[in-house]
Amino acid sequence: MKLKTKIQLFSSLFILLIVVLANASIYFLFYKITTDNEVDQLVGQTNAIVETIKENPDLPKSELLHAFLPANGIIRIVDTEGKERTPTITKNPDYRNIALEFSHKESQEIISNDAGEKIAVISKPVIWEDGEIVTLQVGNYLLSLEETMRTLLYVLVFASLMIIIPTVIAGNLLSKFILAPIKKLMVTMKENTKQGEWKTIDVNDRSKDEIYEMETTYNEMISQLKDNFEKQELFVSDASHELKTPIAIIKSYAQLLERRGKSHPEVFNEAVEAIDSESDRMQQLVEQMLLLAKNKEAAPYEAIELVTLVEKIIQTFTKAYDRKMMFNYEVSSVQVMGNVDQIEQVIYILLDNAIKYSEGDIHVMLFVQAHLVQIKVMDKGQGMPEEDEQLIFNRFYRVDKSRARASGGTGLGLSIAKTITELHEGTLSVKSIQGEGSTFTMELPLK
Repeated sequence: MKLKTKIQLFSSLFILLIVVLANASIYFLFYKITTDNEVDQLVGQTNAIVETIKENPDLPKSELLHAFLPANGIIRIVDTEGKERTPTITKNPDYRNIALEFSHKESQEIISNDAGEKIAVISKPVIWEDGEIVTLQVGNYLLSLEETMRTLLYVLVFASLMIIIPTVIAGNLLSKFILAPIKKLMVTMKENTKQGEWKTIDVNDRSKDEIYEMETTYNEMISQLKDNFEKQELFVSDASHELKTPIAIIKSYAQLLERRGKSHPEVFNEAVEAIDSESDRMQQLVEQMLLLAKNKEAAPYEAIELVTLVEKIIQTFTKAYDRKMMFNYEVSSVQVMGNVDQIEQVIYILLDNAIKYSEGDIHVMLFVQAHLVQIKVMDKGQGMPEEDEQLIFNRFYRVDKSRARASGGTGLGLSIAKTITELHEGTLSVKSIQGEGSTFTMELPLK
């Protein structure tokens, strides 16, 4: 069942139910009030007959009862044996079919005859002229009530139709209004699926309702998907390009070994060394791509003591590379919230980058400013042009491709470092002067 049909069906059935309940309540409430009013009037009339009989014992009872006869009813006197003491007084002989009943107590009721006509009947015990207790029975056919209730029923049915028909029309218009942007969204989604496009929806300038939010959210999602897809395509393209060179070198040396390796030992050694070197480079590239993907995942955070962490890393690098590294810091203890392995990886990347692209001393500085902590890694290398400062954090980007390849760089390290820093709500930037060196600055919020 389509959503449009569901909306129309639900709204129509709901309104129909409300109308039926309301009209039924009106109908039965009106019936109750009207019958209670008829019975009260008949009770008053019966009491008036009794009072008149008491006050005028000498009046002929037949004349007295005729004076109080209801327009569409009867008056009769019933003795203890359930028989008429006097003939039933009525203007219509058909009204005599009301059952005779003797009662020691007053009663009032609404009964129905075989034809379904409503009759109000009042029974009241009285002392008759011979001293015997009899029942005064007064009945009245509620003919006007039947006509009134029938008229009311017609009015309610007509009113119900006047409510339901516009409701159905309004439900149809409402469903069209609600479903129009949804249909437009469906068409756009199908076009994007079949044609591989990145179409967005034209958002109308109207009230900021849920439909508007759905359209804007969809456009934002499409834009984000498009950006991610383009980045993914670029990443795959760059990765393929980076892997193509070592694969070509390995293949070339393998073919060289096949042709000349057996008869020329020097060629064999050169080929094996080159294949081993390029294999290491491919392994490093694949591992760094996996790290780049892994570092986008959520990791458990904890309090990290930065001064201690940086000192430990510097000691490791000093021993491993026999390079002089100086660490200056303003405070002896400073903490940030993050994943210690990832923060350690960023510092490793910055120090490794400084070692690869410089030969002199490396300075590491730690500052605390306002709610931020800064870690600066300064080298005295060749530096880079200003236009390269914004590109250095892109995947696979290298300022000097030949030198980077000779030093074993993949162009992914700084991209990984920037991704991790941003995951920790920080920033990573570089300031460089060509021929003088570069300074990388990582800023992180304090704990």
